[in-house]
Amino acid sequence: MKRETILIADDEVEIADLVTLHLEKEGYNCVKASDGEEAIHAIQTQSLDLAILDIMMPKLDGYEVTRQIREKHHMLPIIFLSAKTSDFDKITGLVIGADDYMTKPFNPMELVARVKAQLRRSKFNQTTNHSMLIEAGGLAISPEQRSVTLYGETIELTPKEFDILYLLASHPKKVFSAENIFQQVWGEAYYESQNTVMVHIRTLRKKLKEDKNKYIKTVWGVGYTFNG
Repeated sequence: MKRETILIADDEVEIADLVTLHLEKEGYNCVKASDGEEAIHAIQTQSLDLAILDIMMPKLDGYEVTRQIREKHHMLPIIFLSAKTSDFDKITGLVIGADDYMTKPFNPMELVARVKAQLRRSKFNQTTNHSMLIEAGGLAISPEQRSVTLYGETIELTPKEFDILYLLASHPKKVFSAENIFQQVWGEAYYESQNTVMVHIRTLRKKLKEDKNKYIKTVWGVGYTFNG
């Protein structure tokens, strides 16, 4: 069975070594990068299953590394591990395309648990056979290709944005609470779920040009539904 490979990009050697130690104990292969350029090189030249990125790295910061990954439609799960603790930093990371965000100092075992959760979700998305193309008011969602078009124009979504949209669109008119969305998309219960889901919904609406099209409807005090 193939061992999954994880990129750890952090200019703090002690942290990179600590994360590597705990992940290797769980049977993962680890690739380390000490700056953003090394991280991009590793992503381009190696077969990776997940990336753990610091934000404040030399040469290219974690935000820019994530932007470059997502520009190429890369479905690689990304976890930010950063000393930046403000809500603004967390929201920025999630909007750019990270799948999860942990702050330093951190519990290594919690990080391992989050890595496992992201890998489970990624594997499920790759192996589940979806065949139904969803079309609604100019919007076309292909679960097989994990692609979205709006009136023929390709809409670039992060993996989590796609998962949220597909969840809602495949159950039109059904109302999902923020907690329910988080549990189904991230595959775990999480106390910050409401804020995380809200950020992704906001970005989804912007990408879907919801000033002209109303696909995701807020049911105040309850959650969200797809207005297909």
